[in-house]
Amino acid sequence: MTNLLVALLLAVPAFSQLRWRPIGPIRGGRTKAAAGVAQRPGTYYIGAVNGGVWRTDDFGRTWEPLFDEQGTGSIGAIAVAPSNPDIVYVGSGEGLQRPDLSTGDGFYKSIDAGKTWKHTGLREGQQIPQIAVDPRDPNRLFVAVLGHPYGPNEERGIFRSTDGGETFERVLYKDADTGGADVVLDPSDPRIVFAVLWEARQAPWENGEFSGPGSGLYKSTDGGTTWRQITQGLPTFEGDKLGRIGLGISPSQPARMYATVVARKTGGLYRSDDHGESWAKITDDEHVAERGDDFAEVKVDPANPDIVYTAAVVVWKSVDGGKTFSAFRGAPGGDDYQKIWIDPQRPGTLLVASDQGAIITVNGGATWSSWYNQPTAQMFHVAADNAFPYRVCGGQQESGSACVASRSIDGAITLRDWHPASFEEYGYAAPDPLDPEIVYGGRIERYDRRTGQSVNVAPEALRRPGYRMVRTQPVIFSPLDPHTLYFASNSVWKTTDGAKSWTQISPDLTRAKWEPPASVGKYKGAEEAKPEQRGVIYTVAPSPKDRGTIWIGTDDGLIQVTRDAGTSWHDVTPPQLSPWTKVSLMDAGHFDAQTSYAAINTLRLDDLRPHVLRTHDGGKTWQEIVRGLPEDAPVNVVREDPLRKGLLYCGTEHAVYASFDDGDSWQPLRLNMPATSIRDLVVKDTDLVVATHGRGFWILDDVAPLREDAKPPLHLFAPPKTIRARWNTYPDTPPPPDEPMSPNPPDGAVIDYVLDAKAPLVTLEILDAGGKLVRLYTSADKAERVKDEGNIPRWWIRPTPVLSAAAGAHRFVWDLHYSTPAAAEFGYPISAVPHDTPREPRGAWALPGRYTIRLTAGAESRTQPLVLEMDPRVKTKAAGLEQQLALSLRVAEAMQRVSAALESLRKLKSARPALGKPLTELEGEGRAERWPKPSEVEKPSLSRWHGRLTQLFVLLQSADVAPTTQAVRAVGQTLTETDGLLARFHKLQ
Repeated sequence: MTNLLVALLLAVPAFSQLRWRPIGPIRGGRTKAAAGVAQRPGTYYIGAVNGGVWRTDDFGRTWEPLFDEQGTGSIGAIAVAPSNPDIVYVGSGEGLQRPDLSTGDGFYKSIDAGKTWKHTGLREGQQIPQIAVDPRDPNRLFVAVLGHPYGPNEERGIFRSTDGGETFERVLYKDADTGGADVVLDPSDPRIVFAVLWEARQAPWENGEFSGPGSGLYKSTDGGTTWRQITQGLPTFEGDKLGRIGLGISPSQPARMYATVVARKTGGLYRSDDHGESWAKITDDEHVAERGDDFAEVKVDPANPDIVYTAAVVVWKSVDGGKTFSAFRGAPGGDDYQKIWIDPQRPGTLLVASDQGAIITVNGGATWSSWYNQPTAQMFHVAADNAFPYRVCGGQQESGSACVASRSIDGAITLRDWHPASFEEYGYAAPDPLDPEIVYGGRIERYDRRTGQSVNVAPEALRRPGYRMVRTQPVIFSPLDPHTLYFASNSVWKTTDGAKSWTQISPDLTRAKWEPPASVGKYKGAEEAKPEQRGVIYTVAPSPKDRGTIWIGTDDGLIQVTRDAGTSWHDVTPPQLSPWTKVSLMDAGHFDAQTSYAAINTLRLDDLRPHVLRTHDGGKTWQEIVRGLPEDAPVNVVREDPLRKGLLYCGTEHAVYASFDDGDSWQPLRLNMPATSIRDLVVKDTDLVVATHGRGFWILDDVAPLREDAKPPLHLFAPPKTIRARWNTYPDTPPPPDEPMSPNPPDGAVIDYVLDAKAPLVTLEILDAGGKLVRLYTSADKAERVKDEGNIPRWWIRPTPVLSAAAGAHRFVWDLHYSTPAAAEFGYPISAVPHDTPREPRGAWALPGRYTIRLTAGAESRTQPLVLEMDPRVKTKAAGLEQQLALSLRVAEAMQRVSAALESLRKLKSARPALGKPLTELEGEGRAERWPKPSEVEKPSLSRWHGRLTQLFVLLQSADVAPTTQAVRAVGQTLTETDGLLARFHKLQ
């Protein structure tokens, strides 16, 4: 594929029809940042950890994404300037220390309430958990920068800006291993600043962490210029392993402060009544500050210093100054709450962010808004089943699992179209290739959609010592044997009987010995860094060409392969893979068994560079193939297209990329997708399906244009096999336009073409197997004007597309119908499906079969075959569908004749006034939107019989069924009567 074509396909606005389509699940994911706007009731901002910044202005009924054009979706902090609500500051990077996180790229500012953004610095900080803005001066602010989660770096600590974030001065710093975790201002005197430093780092292995003596609480009374550490009453690292501290200050009585404190024995909730000078543990309830290193959130009621809230596994509330607490939100199960914002003017209004999204209460917690309207789900992996429509399945961080329909019979994907798959949130899903109602997933369970029941089917041996698992373990079916399912821990397992029994087909394939990576730094000698065998198999890639070939990669940096289905294994690790280089995902070659690709993620080695490896000789040699990938884009997944050799896709922490030369160079395929972590992707038939870790599942419908070389001056791509399926089959009113929903795929046959120059006229003909014209489109067709009545969702209104004659790449969709019968002016609006919006008149459905599409631009013409198949859920025999079409076309032809007669009749009335009365009687009055009454039948008219024909047409086309006996009889009778009416008119002429 030429570079010109790549540019046309991926960048030129003329190809804007090639778009990623989000499908959900529409439910919130882990949300770390939250802020409200006191001056604008109902307006709130949230930041999902990999889903960007969102805003609501209706108390959480709907949410609007604001950050989709920016370079990162990982958000750790949001602050709205109290004195100017148009100024919004955002710190990127989650600001956490946990096994599964994403870094950011610095600090952002908006001066128009989030419409536009400017990046202003702190790029190397990677994680920003807190921002504090002077309540009197919107340009004076403090930023806590936590720093690199997996290595030492200098851009850490507390930073101050006095020019609205344009420049920053580091005002509190300990060392390259200690970062800023929190910062708050005294609301009565913003010169008084409290800050928290936290020495903590993640280890390169799962669930490994380091800590040190750098953690502590600091206070400044001169606006952050000088600081002193406060220790009175607080634990120490030397005495009790002091860790993270979270601060809350009372707006109505600033001398009262609260703090969540992490320590080995004395951790919990602390209180100060002397402006933070001394502290005392206020409660022995360990749940109130549970997992303080993760949440560290405490807020005080704006009007009452004795009312305090903490965010933990649930949200807790105290009304006696922190002595006793009751569950405020989340009991009994809990949802892992991250952030609380209390309206300073309306204390009963709170915004709470959690691992499941953000919710709002306006009545003190009695009721809450929904988090089933935020498409910020963090999916780990993706798989598609063999149902129609196919379902996209995977595990969601902190929320279990989800299988989402790729299209909906309701016209758009809503809450009705996805359901949990009943396994734990971590990792893979593997729908059974032979029975899509069965899904395997997690570590490891078998879910039966028919009963809704799930059972643990993991190998029993995994419960014994010596076997290890982390949050995402491979579960994958063999591409050659649909009965064979693989599962991996630190060894590989296989079942061929639906997980009733398992066979271990490998020994422990992880590193037995290793040296701590350099990124571990000063913690190398710590007990937590003791070298021991703790890795797992992180990816399994069975070959689609050879049953005996299976590739595996580990999270501690090994690649191994078997050629005999597991009897023996061979270490083929490239020399550049050091210990704890994570082999994130491998894909076995689709065209030969010696080829394999590996996505190598080095984020946990404090290395954000991309790494993708390729072998064509069975692992003897490997080449790194990253040209064209950004320098700060760790790679999570690489896949080979199963139909075009050399076409590869990869997903980084920010976007999807494509290569048309086997990885020698890469082109961005982000298109309209926001920046978010791409954790996995698969090719499902002609679609590219991805799992994002912050924005749910996305589909790029029909990648056929990426599989062909375009040949100038005109190229018509081979269209994919098309399924004839109705997009809305329920007799129902449309859902409200503010109901959360995702779009269906293109409604018909997708036709892609490229013009290297503007053409005077472009025509598109759809021909049946006999060469008869079914549909004709031209670039001279006028676009249908659609009136937006405000109460109908935009996706419900589907105007007729217009063929483009402009230079560039284009996508057009044939709706699988014959031309619309002439009717709109005289009779009932036509619709092949009676419950479609009447704004979309359609002709008869085309029959399943073979067609030819012919595209002509000037003197150039190209043809391609098109295969149209019936919706597999429809069981009507071909003869019934043929009868339906034949009758429909006869009725449509009669409608055309009646329409032409009515037009001639009206001209005749003007030309021959003497015939006015008989012509008026024959014409009839008004629009016939119902069957004629008996009295009207005695006086038939063209307009009323046109309406009768219209209703017959709608009846015939209302469902994919053979016409009933009475329908056939009605057609015959009505056509005969129509012929009589037309004969009467011709006599008058």
